[in-house]
Amino acid sequence: MITSALIAMMVVMMILLFRAWLGPSLYDRILAINTFGTATVLAIAILGFFMQRPAFMDIALVYSLINFIGTVAVLKIYRFDDLAHAEEDES
Repeated sequence: MITSALIAMMVVMMILLFRAWLGPSLYDRILAINTFGTATVLAIAILGFFMQRPAFMDIALVYSLINFIGTVAVLKIYRFDDLAHAEEDES
């Protein structure tokens, strides 16, 4: 059962990498990589559940936070060409 679940996750991850490679726009590529990170979190959680290691859930949680922050940072760099850009009032 664990083998089939992890094999299914690996197939999904390969499809997501293929989508990230071919994505017609940057947003498609970022969405594919973000979904790949989410699938990785799910694979870590599945592995931790079947190995009866609750510490893997903590690792999955930290990885999901890093995935979210990284996605926001990449989108902000793409939009403003800088992470520290402060929006100014145009009035």
